[in-house]
Amino acid sequence: MNKLLIPCVYLKNNNLIKGFSDDTVISRDPVSYCVSLSVNGADAILLFDLSEGDEEHEEALLIVRAVTRAIDTPVYGAGNINRLEDVKKLLYAGCRRVALNMAKQTNIDLIEEAGKRFSTGKIYVCADSLEQILDNLKVIKDNTSGAVLLGRLFVDSFEEIPVIPLINDDKDIEIIRKNCVCGLSGDVVNSRSDDLYSFKDELESDGVSTCLGRTAVAFSDLKCDENGLVPVVCQDAATSEVLMVAYMNLEAYDRTVREGIMTYYSRSRKCLWRKGDTSGHYQYVRELLADCDNDTLLAKVVQIGNACHTGSHSCFFNEIIRKDAGIPNPYTVLEDVMNVILDRRDNPKDGSYTNYLFDKGIDKILKKVGEEATEIVIAAKNPEKEEIKYEIADLLYHIMVLMAVKGLTWDDVMEELANR
Repeated sequence: MNKLLIPCVYLKNNNLIKGFSDDTVISRDPVSYCVSLSVNGADAILLFDLSEGDEEHEEALLIVRAVTRAIDTPVYGAGNINRLEDVKKLLYAGCRRVALNMAKQTNIDLIEEAGKRFSTGKIYVCADSLEQILDNLKVIKDNTSGAVLLGRLFVDSFEEIPVIPLINDDKDIEIIRKNCVCGLSGDVVNSRSDDLYSFKDELESDGVSTCLGRTAVAFSDLKCDENGLVPVVCQDAATSEVLMVAYMNLEAYDRTVREGIMTYYSRSRKCLWRKGDTSGHYQYVRELLADCDNDTLLAKVVQIGNACHTGSHSCFFNEIIRKDAGIPNPYTVLEDVMNVILDRRDNPKDGSYTNYLFDKGIDKILKKVGEEATEIVIAAKNPEKEEIKYEIADLLYHIMVLMAVKGLTWDDVMEELANR
C-alpha cells in the first residue's frame, strides 16, 4: 500500500490557523496556501472547518470550493458537520471525502445514512478515543472508508479499518509501517510541507512505499532531437482539447513523472519551467504517452485555469481553415449552447427569447423549467419517441438558462455526476 502524506489545515474566520486550540493565523489566503501544499507534494489535504454559526459556515464553504477548484489534489472535509445537509454541502463544494466527528452523538447517528446516501468511499470518521471506534465498529466498517485519528491513539494494537493518524512527533513516524495506516497527517507532515517530495524520498529509502511517481519508461528510451529535447503535446484530459505544445529534456521528464505536475524545458530561456509556478495554472498529469516512434509525447492533464499566456484556455485559437461538416459534436453541443446563452446574458440581443427570460427573472425561468418537465412526463406516455426528444431538448435549454443565472457550469454538473 502506498502511504499518503496529508497536511492538516484548520480554517477559522476565513483564515488558516495553527490548530484546534491555537488561533495563531498562519495564512490569510487559504486558497494560495492549499495550492502550495498541493504542488509541494501533498497527496490529499485534510481541511477542518472550525467556523461558528451558519453564516460563517457558508463563508467557509465558499473557501473550500475555491480550494477544490484551484487544485487537483483531493480535499477531505471535516468540522462543523451537524446534519446530512452539511455532508452534502462539503461534497458539493468539491471534497472527495467528508469526515464525521464522532465526539458528537448526532454524527455517530449520521454515519449509516451518509454512507448509504453518498457511498462508503466518500465518508470517513474522526475519532479521539478507542471507545468511539469499538462501540461503533460495525457501522464504521459497513459505511465508511476508515478513520482519521486525532492523535496516535491505539494504532499499535488496531488493524480493523484503514486509518490516518494525526501525529506531532517525529519519533512516531515509524507508525506509518502499520498495515492499517493508509496515510499520515498532523504536525509531522505539516512541518515538512515546503517539500513533501523530499519527505517521500526519506520514507522510500527506509522501505516505505509512497505516492512518488514512477515509470518503466526511461527518458533514454525516447528519441530526442539534437538538443536532447522531446516535443510534448498537452491535451485536456476531460475534453480532449489540445492545449499547447512544449518540450522536455531529461530533467523535465523525470520531474514530471516524479511529481505528477507538468514540467517543461524552455528553449528560449534555456531552463526548466513547471507550468503554473508563475500563473497558478498548473497541469496535473492524468496520462503520459509516447507515440509509435517514441519521439513525441502526449500528456493528458487536468488544466487549472488556462493553458495559454494570452488568457485563452488553449494556445490553438488562430483559425486558418475550417470546413463545417454539418455534423454536431455530441460531446461539445451542450457547452456550445451554454456559451450562446452566456453571450446573450452578457451581450443582450433584441428579440432574443433567451434575453426575454433573463429580463423576466428567476421566477419566470423556474416556471418554464417546471412546465417543460411536465411536458416530458406527458410526452413519455405517447408511443412516438420524437415528441419526447423535443421536450427533453426544451428542458435542457431552460435548465441551462437557469444555470447561467445561478452561475453554474456544465463542468460543475458533470463533476457531480462523476462523483456519484
